[in-house]
Amino acid sequence: MEEIRGQILTGERALFGSQDTLITDSVFDKGESPLKESSDIELSGCLFRWKYPLWYCSNVRATGCTWFEMARAGVWYTDNIEVTNAVIQAPKNFRRSNHIRLTDVAFTNAKETLWTCKNVALTNVSVANGDYFAMNCEDLTVDGLTLDGNYSFDGAKRAVIRNSRLLTKDAFWNSEDITVYDSFISGEYLGWNSKNLTLVNCTIESLQGMCYIENLVMKNCKLINTTLAFEYSSVDAEISSGIESVFNPDSGTIRAERIGELILEKDEIDPAKTKIVCREIAKQSDLPEWKR
Repeated sequence: MEEIRGQILTGERALFGSQDTLITDSVFDKGESPLKESSDIELSGCLFRWKYPLWYCSNVRATGCTWFEMARAGVWYTDNIEVTNAVIQAPKNFRRSNHIRLTDVAFTNAKETLWTCKNVALTNVSVANGDYFAMNCEDLTVDGLTLDGNYSFDGAKRAVIRNSRLLTKDAFWNSEDITVYDSFISGEYLGWNSKNLTLVNCTIESLQGMCYIENLVMKNCKLINTTLAFEYSSVDAEISSGIESVFNPDSGTIRAERIGELILEKDEIDPAKTKIVCREIAKQSDLPEWKR
């Protein structure tokens, strides 16, 4: 294996097409696409300061590396990359790539990050400014994600998320086959237009959350400050807390300790298709507030 140590690398395609190379404590400065078309690369303690460092690569392992702000669009069209103990300032990282493993990674400006990728594993990853994080990704396993960013997982398919904390408006829109365990989610309009969304042991805060969903399953979940939930959703919900308001569920069963207001418009849905199991319904209405 060739070894490059302690170098400052500049210029267009500085290490283009490298193979079977260990690069340690080096800086990739001004010059686009320094490692384009490279394979079997190990990076340790390296700094990326310029654009497009890892495009069309395969078999990359990066440990203790840093992507600075100008290293944007850092990993595109790459197959089999593992990144551990990294800080990534640059936006638009990881796109149209396959077999990605990120462990102990902090994204500080993650707008448009992790788009249209497949076979993604995230462990102890933190994401700030993460609007549209993981859009159109497929086959994700996530454990310990902290996310601050709206519109996350839009169009995602086949994801399992555990032990995470998500502050994200419009999460999981247009998604399919998503399961979330033991997590906290806060954000308006959660899950709209999704299919097969399952939430287990989760705590959720959401305005008009869990609406327009085909096959929503909730097991032992808490809903905090959640209003106008379940509109036009087919739902099997086991809620261990109260719900501020429920609005026009399409079908299924809703179990809750208390519902503040149950709103069922007979001209819009068939109330008989939904079974409500609840100790207390404080108020029942046939019209929402804006129609009264």
